[in-house]
Amino acid sequence: MTTQSEDHLSCPICHDIFEDPVILSCSHSFCKACLQIWWLDKPIKQCPVCKTISLQSSQTLCTVHSENLRLFCLDHQEPACVVCRDSAVHINHRFSPINEAAHTHKQELQECLKPLKEKLKLYEEVKGKCVQTAEHISVQTQETEKQIKQQFTRLRQFLQNEEDARIAALKDEEKQKSQKMKVKIETLSRKIADLSGTIRATEREVRAEDISFLHSYKAAVKRVQQLSVLDVPQLVSGLPENSVFVNDDW
Repeated sequence: MTTQSEDHLSCPICHDIFEDPVILSCSHSFCKACLQIWWLDKPIKQCPVCKTISLQSSQTLCTVHSENLRLFCLDHQEPACVVCRDSAVHINHRFSPINEAAHTHKQELQECLKPLKEKLKLYEEVKGKCVQTAEHISVQTQETEKQIKQQFTRLRQFLQNEEDARIAALKDEEKQKSQKMKVKIETLSRKIADLSGTIRATEREVRAEDISFLHSYKAAVKRVQQLSVLDVPQLVSGLPENSVFVNDDW
């Protein structure tokens, strides 16, 4: 059977001596680990003994003496209870109330945070400029891409117009040359027919009897002489050289 003093020092959950004890706002004390496990699957944090709702422990007990930690040892830089203050461990040590020590240390920590906050501000400023630069790069890239596309659209239109114009000029040249060639071929065909007919008739007369040949000789000579004065046919040029329509530099 446990004594009242043992009950005061034992955790109501594990029934062992307090280990890292905490005290709730309802004044009931528990092992810190036991209380955390107890609350693990509970939707509401209640005291395991009286069911009072407790959001968190209000004080921490001394792990050695199970007394409230009301002092702060300036030499060991740790919380202590009144029993710790009078023990040999803390002989000749300096103490201050826990709230004063917390206030002082909070101010010191706030001072330590100032350089970090300044550095954070600097990092945020640099990051902001980097973000602006990244956005500018993106906008500049999009604008440049748009200009490139516009330039090549105009270039393609220019090349298309140039192609159409050159092909049209080529077709017009072809039409004119073809018409001239057609007239020339027709003229040559007529002259070829005249020459062929005269040659055949003259050759027949040459093969005729002497008297018959001599009767037609003058007429044959006249006919041959008339065709002999025909101009020598000249070759007609075709289309201009490719250099007129094609640029080898492209």
